[in-house]
Amino acid sequence: MRVAEVRRDTAETQIQVSLNLDGSGQRSLDSGLPFLDHMLDQIARHGLIDLVIHAKGDLQIDAHHTVEDIGITLGQAFAKAVGDKRGICRYGHAYVPLDEALSRVVVDLSGRPGLEFGVKWKRSMVGQFDLDLIHEFFQGFVNHAQVTLHIDNLKGDNAHHQCETIFKAFARALRMAVTADPRLSQDVIPSTKGSL
Repeated sequence: MRVAEVRRDTAETQIQVSLNLDGSGQRSLDSGLPFLDHMLDQIARHGLIDLVIHAKGDLQIDAHHTVEDIGITLGQAFAKAVGDKRGICRYGHAYVPLDEALSRVVVDLSGRPGLEFGVKWKRSMVGQFDLDLIHEFFQGFVNHAQVTLHIDNLKGDNAHHQCETIFKAFARALRMAVTADPRLSQDVIPSTKGSL
């Protein structure tokens, strides 16, 4: 079973994440930030990842610490669950539309953190949620999941749609990358170096 549970407790946040990479999209999400919960829901549903995220953060200051720390903790749980990556596809990609918006996400479970974030939001806020924090979420994730992630919003006039296509494409790309490669022996690590 590719499952993991991680807790992160700091003076700013208390985060609990558990996930099952071979799940069916079951989820329990409570970040204290409804828009972020809506985006995290896309990861579970479209990635077919069972996901529990419960967070308490210093939202009276702002949402930065909570959003970043959820990304960090999710990345740690993902790295733990995916293990040594034997027999998986390793790479994943997806294009996802939502009405006028279209995003592309490409991931390599490379063992090296890297984020390329090509998004120009049509507005800076969705409701009370600051969209600058989406970059912080993904930066936290890649740093601790040890993956290379390229995110590009190709089209979009509605910031909610832009963001939702990013999270849906991220979920689909992860799902592809962690899937067992039917042409690869399950004891082989998909790298010429022999490790990832």
